Amino acid sequence: MGATGAQGGGLARAILGDPASAYSVRALVRDPHCEKAKVLARAGAEVVRADIDDEASVMRGLQGAYGAFFVTFYWAHRSPEREKAQIASMARAARAAKLKHVIWSTLEDSRDFIPLDDARMPILKGGYKVPHYDAKGESNRLFAGVPTTFLLASAYWENLINFGMGPKRGADGRLAVGFPTGDKKIPWIGAEDIGRCAYGIFKAGRSMIGRTIGVSGEHLSGRELATSLSRALGEPVDYIALKPEQYRALGFPGADDLGNMWQFKRDFNERYRTVRDVNAARELNPSLQRFDDWLRDNARRIPL
Repeated sequence: MGATGAQGGGLARAILGDPASAYSVRALVRDPHCEKAKVLARAGAEVVRADIDDEASVMRGLQGAYGAFFVTFYWAHRSPEREKAQIASMARAARAAKLKHVIWSTLEDSRDFIPLDDARMPILKGGYKVPHYDAKGESNRLFAGVPTTFLLASAYWENLINFGMGPKRGADGRLAVGFPTGDKKIPWIGAEDIGRCAYGIFKAGRSMIGRTIGVSGEHLSGRELATSLSRALGEPVDYIALKPEQYRALGFPGADDLGNMWQFKRDFNERYRTVRDVNAARELNPSLQRFDDWLRDNARRIPL
């Protein structure tokens, strides 16, 4: 699933780019005629139409497969209820297809850390603290009885390009990035590396079933992130330590969700970082990138 997206696409390319791979790729996509699907087909993938909101199509797509990589894209609809329905559909389809190994790209349920009645963080969408985390974490239980590895990703550096998190130029002309994380180090990773790590999990086989594996390319403070950006962009980038309430009030769609997310990463920093071990990720993916590595290839893509 998600073969034309960041994580699933990275896994598909990792397999297709390995001439010694024991696996072939079946890419389940909404539109087999889109350019990204055509690129996968030319690279050797079997491209099959399937829609995550259409359980019957997912079941057909999984028939005869050894395993599956499951991922959802909350930001396409920003509905935790719809996301939970999608996850339930995938879990049922995996069970029906008798898959041997599933990797489910999930996240923590923040309510296990900060209860709904804790006033430090507002309740969102009627019953969540971090909706795009909580819906995934709550749904982990749906994979009971399915041979599953639970993969915890980190923030993508690509979010600096595509998700509006990159440097912004202020009234004084200087560039700055702002996150409500204080001086805490936050796990980040290149999206392509998540797919490569997933490939490492599949190659490791049954020893990975039942485990939760967190992956990260580097843990960086906001100031360290800005320092690397300054070097790569050739001009100073400042770091602004926002307050969570300031971030939630920025007004763009999902600002409250993301503000809560950054606060969650800050307030439960040690536990959040510990599970996303860089060395463990590098064992799965020896080509794992650090931020400066990623910037060498991608800094020019960051809109200023």
